[in-house]
Amino acid sequence: MEENYPRTWMEFENQFSSQAGCIDYLLKMQWPKGFVCPRCGAGDPWRTNRGLFHCSQCGIQSSVTAGTIFHRTRKPLPLWFRAMWHITGQKFGTNALGLQRVLNIGSYRTAWQWLHKLRRAMVRPGRDRLGGVVEVDETYVGGKKPGKRGRGAAGKALVGIAVEDKGEEGIGRIRLWHLENASSDSLTAFVQGIAQAGSTIRTDDWLGYNLLAETGFGHIVQPSHELKLVHRVAALLKRWLLGTYQGAVRPSHLTYYLDEYTFRFNRRTSLSRGKLFYRLVQQAMMVDPVPSHTLKGPALPFLQGMDNTNLDPIDDDRNHNI
Repeated sequence: MEENYPRTWMEFENQFSSQAGCIDYLLKMQWPKGFVCPRCGAGDPWRTNRGLFHCSQCGIQSSVTAGTIFHRTRKPLPLWFRAMWHITGQKFGTNALGLQRVLNIGSYRTAWQWLHKLRRAMVRPGRDRLGGVVEVDETYVGGKKPGKRGRGAAGKALVGIAVEDKGEEGIGRIRLWHLENASSDSLTAFVQGIAQAGSTIRTDDWLGYNLLAETGFGHIVQPSHELKLVHRVAALLKRWLLGTYQGAVRPSHLTYYLDEYTFRFNRRTSLSRGKLFYRLVQQAMMVDPVPSHTLKGPALPFLQGMDNTNLDPIDDDRNHNI
């Protein structure tokens, strides 16, 4: 599909104020050359009264939203589109309360679920791994806790950071992972998941990175204070969490916030708000449906029993009348 997207709010409203306008946009994105039956591959459907595509060959009925983030939604698509326009238009992100107010949604829970579902769509399935020289380090996020700092700090969540070094061009793409710990197994799996084989990985002298050279990567060791790219991204990430979510992120939801920050950071040079909106809609059509009961996030063993003081008051449904 040609990258067709609105440049202004007026263009957005003209194109997506109706259910039909949103469906037409999704149709062109899903089947740019015309409908193709998911069962038999035929391309000659007829439309039912409910707006479904009835294949004239095998009789299966299909919906343009089936198998996507919008699967079985009871809310009108224009409302979903306004949510995506608002989210991509906020330079520093938005929280569920803000989305609820902007869309005038009666239920905080609905706004919260939509926001988390759309964060899932910010990770494109099969996205490319980083390549070339990749700087890697870890940082801790979470509320202020007394006690040990650095690797092994208690009461905080560990985040792996990988940054492409583009030389004179500066920082390239980034990847962020919620890590269980800073062991060799955990860090090696992280690097294998985000970097192309044969890439050169630049780290500090932590022993957890010692297996990289044995797993198909070049490995450069530098003093921690010289890893300026990952340190800058870590500082920006923490500032973003503090400014948008008051630093309050439940550990079980952390992966979704990292996905959102990665989506925003890797598109930071885009000059068009509409382009970001287009990418989010495009990826929402590529991601499998997200049942509401899956949105609480995985309960990693190392998080059980963690002191959640100052974590996630915004996203805790118990703090709101819903």
